[in-house]
Amino acid sequence: MKPEFTQRLSTLRQRMAADEQQALLVFSLDNLRYLSNYSGEAAYGIVTMDQVFLITDYRFVEQAKEECLACQIICRNRDQQSLGQAIRVVLDTSHISTLLFEAGHINLQMWSGIAQELTGIACTSSSGLVEELRKVKDAWEIAQIRKAAAIADQALHDSLPLLRPGISERDFALELEYRMQKLGSEGLSFPSIVGFGPRSALPHCIPSGKTLAEGDLVVIDFGAVINGYRSDMTRSFVAGRADARQRKIFDIVQSAQQAALQSLHAGQLATATSAAASEILQASEFAAYTSTGLGHGVGIQLHEQPFISPVCQDRLQASYVLTIEPGIYIPGYGGVRIEDDVVILDDGYSFITHAPKVFELPI
Repeated sequence: MKPEFTQRLSTLRQRMAADEQQALLVFSLDNLRYLSNYSGEAAYGIVTMDQVFLITDYRFVEQAKEECLACQIICRNRDQQSLGQAIRVVLDTSHISTLLFEAGHINLQMWSGIAQELTGIACTSSSGLVEELRKVKDAWEIAQIRKAAAIADQALHDSLPLLRPGISERDFALELEYRMQKLGSEGLSFPSIVGFGPRSALPHCIPSGKTLAEGDLVVIDFGAVINGYRSDMTRSFVAGRADARQRKIFDIVQSAQQAALQSLHAGQLATATSAAASEILQASEFAAYTSTGLGHGVGIQLHEQPFISPVCQDRLQASYVLTIEPGIYIPGYGGVRIEDDVVILDDGYSFITHAPKVFELPI
């Protein structure tokens, strides 16, 4: 087993022992990947104090054996054995009497079917146990996110010459996504967001047939994936020369991001970082067109804890990977968002995304 997985399991087992629990039943595929390296589907994990079991079926058993070298792989015949029965066999074989389960990753109907097979075992719902561990990234995880971000940086660089009047949002998104995957991305971090003109005010604009016109504001939010780890970056532009209002909006957003970035360091309260950006945005004439969500963690999932906002009580730790993404969105006019991925350091932060923040596009 790779050292990073050994360390993650060791930390998890310490938390389980502190709660006097003998095993954790894992339903989240993202958490399963974090703990075992499994990247497939239709699988469930059981972590005990000395073993990791992975239950899947014939479609994924060979993949599981290849990826999860330190796990005991169980191939369940779905026609002859229910999931609850398969779990019960593992628990009985391991002499488990107390069990945590990920209640937030299973619906009531499915859990009811499993629970009826677990009579005599004390089952306790767990929320966010593995997600809490995932907030602090190890060196290997940070390296994967950096690789994904480097692909996104290069793909944007290679695609920007295509941003000329007449290209559609949809066509530009396709060109950008093609370049990311040609550069080695495992699919997309998320469906790319591309908005031109008034549609750039839609924070999660779905690319359409709208074509770029001179003077349009442009918002592009996209990311790549390496070994399951995601990047997330937004750049905003204007097609041609910016007018005074467009330049003012961009400068305010850039100043808000810079203020938030300068506040970052291990030990900082997330609310303080949120306030640093908010102070600039709320003092502007565009205060009514801003949002309170400043950023989020990013890793195996696009949106991970913590979520940086005025109500987030998290105290930032070294090796958190966060997005910082203030924006101004004016309906019927357009929007600007600037987003970067950063890793928190003891005394500050380090950029993960590096694409230049050039506002005016030559046309």
